[in-house]
Amino acid sequence: MLKQLIYRLGSEPKLSLKRFLRGLALFVLAVVFIALGYYSHYSLQIIGLVILAIALFFAAWGYLGIFANRFSQVLERNNSRPEEDPDLWK
Repeated sequence: MLKQLIYRLGSEPKLSLKRFLRGLALFVLAVVFIALGYYSHYSLQIIGLVILAIALFFAAWGYLGIFANRFSQVLERNNSRPEEDPDLWK
């Protein structure tokens, strides 16, 4: 079940990279709003915090997809190897 989830999350690495970069761009936008709110009205900081929450969600979702893609490659490589003796102390 966990293996299927990893394969599904990592099946589209380009989409995961897009999500991660969107989250990164939204993070920069949120930092700009928070900084502007420091020098002007505080409501800009509230907007920045809302955007920050959305940015963290997208960046985490994208990063999870990128990680799942790399991890699924490791699992595939491990499955394609012939059975070796697991005793490492020989």
